[in-house]
Amino acid sequence: MEKYSVIGKSLPRVDAVIKATGEAKFTVDMALPRILYGKILRSPYPHARIINIDTSKAKRLLGVKAVITGKDTLGIKYGSIDVPQYPADKNPLAMDKVRYIGDEVAAVAAMDEDTAEEALDLIEVEYEELPSVFDPLEAMKPDAPKIHDTGNICNRISWNYGDVGKGFNESYLIREDRFETAPTAHCQMEPHAALANFDSSGKLSVWSSNQAPYKRRWQLAKTLGIPESKVRVLHTHVGGGFGGKVEPLEPDFQAALLSMVTGCPVKIAYTREEVFTCTMQRHPMVLHLKTGVGKDGTLIATQCKIIADGGAYSGTGPIVMYLAGAFLVTVYRLFNVSYEGYRMYTNKPIRGPQRGHGAVQPRFAFDSQLDMIAEELGMDPMEIRLKNAVKSGDVTPNRFKIRGCGLTETIEKSCEMAGWKEKRGKMPGNRGIGMCSGAFVSGVLIPPHTSSGAFVKVHEDGGVSLLVGIPEIGQGSDTITSQIVADELGIALEDIQVVSGDTEIAPPHAGSFSSRGMWASKAAKAAASDARRQLFEVAAQALEANPEDLAARDRRIYVKGNPEKGMSFKDAVLASYMSKEGNPILGRGYYRPDIDLVDFETGEGNLSPDYSFGTQLAEVEVDKETGKVKLLRMTVGHDVGLAINPMAIEGQTEGSISMGQGQVLTEDVIVEEGRVFNPSFLTYGLPTSMETADIKSIIIDSENQEDSFAPKEAGEGMQIPTPAAIANAVYDAIGVRIKDLPITPEKILKALEEKGGG
Repeated sequence: MEKYSVIGKSLPRVDAVIKATGEAKFTVDMALPRILYGKILRSPYPHARIINIDTSKAKRLLGVKAVITGKDTLGIKYGSIDVPQYPADKNPLAMDKVRYIGDEVAAVAAMDEDTAEEALDLIEVEYEELPSVFDPLEAMKPDAPKIHDTGNICNRISWNYGDVGKGFNESYLIREDRFETAPTAHCQMEPHAALANFDSSGKLSVWSSNQAPYKRRWQLAKTLGIPESKVRVLHTHVGGGFGGKVEPLEPDFQAALLSMVTGCPVKIAYTREEVFTCTMQRHPMVLHLKTGVGKDGTLIATQCKIIADGGAYSGTGPIVMYLAGAFLVTVYRLFNVSYEGYRMYTNKPIRGPQRGHGAVQPRFAFDSQLDMIAEELGMDPMEIRLKNAVKSGDVTPNRFKIRGCGLTETIEKSCEMAGWKEKRGKMPGNRGIGMCSGAFVSGVLIPPHTSSGAFVKVHEDGGVSLLVGIPEIGQGSDTITSQIVADELGIALEDIQVVSGDTEIAPPHAGSFSSRGMWASKAAKAAASDARRQLFEVAAQALEANPEDLAARDRRIYVKGNPEKGMSFKDAVLASYMSKEGNPILGRGYYRPDIDLVDFETGEGNLSPDYSFGTQLAEVEVDKETGKVKLLRMTVGHDVGLAINPMAIEGQTEGSISMGQGQVLTEDVIVEEGRVFNPSFLTYGLPTSMETADIKSIIIDSENQEDSFAPKEAGEGMQIPTPAAIANAVYDAIGVRIKDLPITPEKILKALEEKGGG
């Protein structure tokens, strides 16, 4: 008999029908009696001092119920991290200064959106314009305009492992290159939105399109001065997150404060332009990379300096700079490492987490350079990766413990499926093939919610309610956790109903970010195991057997080796309810990995309980007349530890490749003098289904000797190898190397002209 009955099956998502029929309710669909609508007044200047705000005319407008400014808040700042060395630096509404075009100055609540919009025009703000700085390199200069009182360096990270100088001295070949990446938007189909209701009992309820309900609750309680236990964040369906709905955003705070002022529910929904200009984007980076190798291609030493443009506020600054350095040394064995990272303030939109946070940019640089090194050595790019790939049992210089690792297998199987040896350097018609490998975490510790919990409630009819803290944001966590519970209890997927991401009834979970879905999976399994233990104790009495001799499958509990001797799952539940104890079956479980918080200053510490690994091969065709690159095919091998739902993994693969394709070829948030010039889907280079490549997936289950149930992430990590794989394929096709993203037709034509027409 198979080990699993539901795990490993490609089953439809539990929310598929309501989403396909339009029944699913998103935050923008929500409404309550007496609802008001909110709008936000934003700064027209990239940097200015607020002299005075006059809201009197707006307050007199018929239909306006409230106008708030920074003076109406408690003046408490917030940020992704708020510790002494990385203090919070953002006010929900500007207090004394605005620092980018779009910074929040005031908010209005009115009977309808048109009235609220009209009221914004009646608010009179007197500004004193201040000098601005838009280039992170310029921001580093001593005489640059100071954006924050502390200066323009948001944070600096520096560490050294091994002996880099000695490593370079021993290297046969050393390369130095400069790479650059662009800011990119998340492009969620659903704009950011929040609906808040502060009732007469002093309780605040917030329906929010977000990825981290517990984190949102904590920030709202802090900035509003309300006990956390009196703040309820209810998770709604989310129309895309990708990291852009992790961090606290102003609509939640402003809708909540406006509701407290008016006594009515208030909803704020961003326009598409606001999403592009006033929400977080991926960090653009300048990367200086120096790498030394032996004659046989063995990596010996690397030195990396990264300067990131963080925009006006800290966001996830310390985190992204740590991750950028940490993931330099997670894919390949490399023991002599020097890293220096700067995140600079500029008068631009805030930069924050995006799929593959911090790992995408350095992997583009490193694996592009690795191909250049292989060419100089006369080596096959596949062979140099196989030679240096990390393996199970390895410990990286920064103390990442690699437990189960299928990286080598992803390289070999992806290359075999794609026909690497037959195609590399041999494809006709300006076609080429390129590859890249990558790695990512499967969850990190996020204080104060350093564990993930789950409850399983078994009903009298044999149905089950699963309560989990992780919010379903489209990644399929409701389906995956349901499959795990169904498998553990021996019932069907349709027997389970999920309640997720409700801070009042679901147990804590930091949120759907940093690939923490694996934690929820382990918690759900633990809760289901607890419920099964209780059921087996009841069934054992009825079947005159020992609980350890029982098994559950196909909605039955039976004696192992004697399936005829058993009872239905429902009868076992009823027997528990009808016992003298009257015991309802309530399973409780949680998961906290045996890891510690990492030290950002030294870079040391095991960041995640496990790491995913993957390899991608891109096939492209380049039109030398127009410079346009067409992605023809992607072959993706990904080590997922244990595949819970292969179809869901394939869906994540396709979505991730499409997102990565856009960010390497067409996407770029164009900001000039602090203003976003392409804030719409008409002007932003988001690829459509017409440009989608043929995508082939290879799912690899790696063995973890320490844990028999060890699923890994299968969403963020797939974003990481895409840029370098495509860039390397472009080089194979036409012999020009583009080191700054995106790889636009203009850059291709310029490079071909400099080369002499190719």
